[in-house]
Amino acid sequence: MARLIPLTVLAVCLYFWFKSRRAAKAGGSGSSTAGSARNKNVEAAASLGLLPADRLDVEEINPPSPERAAATATVRSGDWAAGAAYVEEAGRDWYERDRRISLLAEAAVEDDAWLLAWRRERPEDPAAAAVHACSLVYLAWEIRGSKQARHTTQEQFASFHRVLEQAREAFARAQELAGDDPTPFIDELPLAMGLGYPHEAFERIWTEIEKRDPHHFSAYGSGLQYWCRKWCGSHEAALAFARRGAEKGRPGQLLTLFPLEAYFEQESYESDIEPQEFYNRPEVVAATDAALADVAAAEQVLDARDPRIVQTRHLLAWMLYWQDRYEEALAQFRLVDGHIGCRPWTYSGDPKARYTKVRDYTAAEVLKKRG
Repeated sequence: MARLIPLTVLAVCLYFWFKSRRAAKAGGSGSSTAGSARNKNVEAAASLGLLPADRLDVEEINPPSPERAAATATVRSGDWAAGAAYVEEAGRDWYERDRRISLLAEAAVEDDAWLLAWRRERPEDPAAAAVHACSLVYLAWEIRGSKQARHTTQEQFASFHRVLEQAREAFARAQELAGDDPTPFIDELPLAMGLGYPHEAFERIWTEIEKRDPHHFSAYGSGLQYWCRKWCGSHEAALAFARRGAEKGRPGQLLTLFPLEAYFEQESYESDIEPQEFYNRPEVVAATDAALADVAAAEQVLDARDPRIVQTRHLLAWMLYWQDRYEEALAQFRLVDGHIGCRPWTYSGDPKARYTKVRDYTAAEVLKKRG
């Protein structure tokens, strides 16, 4: 769906307890020596023009989009026709259509009067059906909340599961109307994770996606999450899925991000992995190099702030940092600094602290090497 990976809200909430178990190379100790080192790292980052911690946005990966803000405001005013037009303007750019549908779905959670009117006026409109299905998943999480299970009432759980089942039915209807649009199939994948669809059910959905858009970035993002060990698969299954996508993708489609995500998911999940060793394995370094080349190709055809490029840069910065490739890591940090609301930073209980430790340490190492 929208943002980084379809229905990221679902993944984050279901995995609310999950945090990285290791500090970055720059962090950890509370000693005065460690504090002095951290201060020097902060100074190094500042001297290179990187932003102070209090200016970092941990919710988004890009500055606010006036176009997207206007679309949200328009539908909330009751103008559903403008929302319908906004979706249709994406044409057959399925990635962008997915983002727009998800944006409207989020808006519908707060007030769905305009969506109800849209569906009444156009009961066969595939965009309205897709927005409705997606909005039910967001609504389910509003009901569930982000607290741990012991702080969630039975009534909340019951309502949560009831709405998710309604979402499954709504996706079935949206898929009937979709034609060659892969969006309602892609956006069902987080339900496959959350409700624990068997592998056969996932494969049926995936077959429909591949018929319509075999290289869809967001589809691979959600598909990878499904196959992760924390959801419905294993480390091996997730990596195999990611590698298949990377092999199929053309230069600039950025499907090379997903092997990196698979490695990151494994390292984050397992408490006994030493990241310095793990991320320097030859296959991980090779995957990092492939993603760097892919970003260079993507820059020729996509806007520099395209979410696909930005996501990839964030994870590249993390990989290059662990591989002691500080100049290359710094180049990525310079291009994404300011908005850090994505992996790997959001897998920490304090995303800003994780980001600044890694970034500032990188800056200090670059200055040290430059002399």
